[in-house]
Amino acid sequence: MSKQMDNTNPSLDASKGLWTRCDQCGEILYIKHLRESFFVCLNCHKHLPAISEDRLAFLLDDGTWQPMDAGLSACDPIEFTDYVAYKDRVNDAQECTGLQDAIQTGTGLIEGFPVAFGVMEFAFMGGSMGSVVGEKITRLIEYATQRGLPLVLVCASGGARMQEGIFSLMQMAKISAALQVHQDTAKLLYITILTSPTTGGVTASFGMLGDLIIAEPKALIGFAGRRVIEQTLQEQLPDNFQTAEYLLKHGLVDLVVPRPLLKQALAEMLTFYQEAPLRKPGKIPHGVAGPLSQAQAVNLTSQWSKGELTKGSRLQSVLNFLSLPDQSLDRQLFDMSPGTYYADRLFTRLVKCASNTGSAWWTSEDTNKVQMTNFQDQITTTT
Repeated sequence: MSKQMDNTNPSLDASKGLWTRCDQCGEILYIKHLRESFFVCLNCHKHLPAISEDRLAFLLDDGTWQPMDAGLSACDPIEFTDYVAYKDRVNDAQECTGLQDAIQTGTGLIEGFPVAFGVMEFAFMGGSMGSVVGEKITRLIEYATQRGLPLVLVCASGGARMQEGIFSLMQMAKISAALQVHQDTAKLLYITILTSPTTGGVTASFGMLGDLIIAEPKALIGFAGRRVIEQTLQEQLPDNFQTAEYLLKHGLVDLVVPRPLLKQALAEMLTFYQEAPLRKPGKIPHGVAGPLSQAQAVNLTSQWSKGELTKGSRLQSVLNFLSLPDQSLDRQLFDMSPGTYYADRLFTRLVKCASNTGSAWWTSEDTNKVQMTNFQDQITTTT
């Protein structure tokens, strides 16, 4: 019984017992009920660790997950050994998690929207990014780019895997290069979800490159450790330094979303992205010759279509996202900093990633054109 209560990763060890303890408030929790609450403590609301399998279940529609490259496994490129050989560490992590490495990649649906999806597994050597993690993410990005799919990555990592030396560090550049094609050439959406912890080389590369960057409440997000920074700068850092809320306040993330609302928030963003037309056509490398026309874009994303879309529905979808009634996603997203509201910044960010401009949305020929300033006024006044 004591072993079960000392467990701080209930998602990982659910099969070994029925109870766990919240490492923040000490509350004893029934794991079945905890899973139903998305591994958010029922007493203090701390977001407890969740393994990749649970995150797939929380975020994707049932039965839609199609894994990719599941058989890729790490080698030992520099024959690294400390007091335990690297190969032995990998074998132990594989046995513990049932995975070949620290990420699962594939495709699935989020409320009916097809996405390329990747979720990191912190229980596998601290979610460290080695050559396999980098290769799987790069393949996923290239697959999404060639098929015109939006990309969603859930990050949970201590950074680059030191046991692979330069082979791990080069993954930062490789992934970033693939993302540049996905975002800037094909002009496709990329969303990152930062969970606790997201640090080191993951933060310094693909973790902070999303068109939209979402974080879970109180998540630890940073590059170097707090103590290293304090000793280097000879300064005392704020208590909330490197938390999701601190980064939101300073403009490094776009939203802090409670885990139970995350799928709903993603669906709203994908709806907005689907309904807002591209003002600058993209080009899908190796798939479409020449610039991507509107007709080609419609063809590539035909699986997204859910009926004829109107200009009014574009407006309403954003208003619904930013000012929902009573069980308000809006209120739950933005009440972390009383008196501060992030609607304008979120709106601008959404429009920028959806229209590839950040200025106008509708064309001048549109008789129902709404000026950007008036649209933002509507959002502000309805909240």
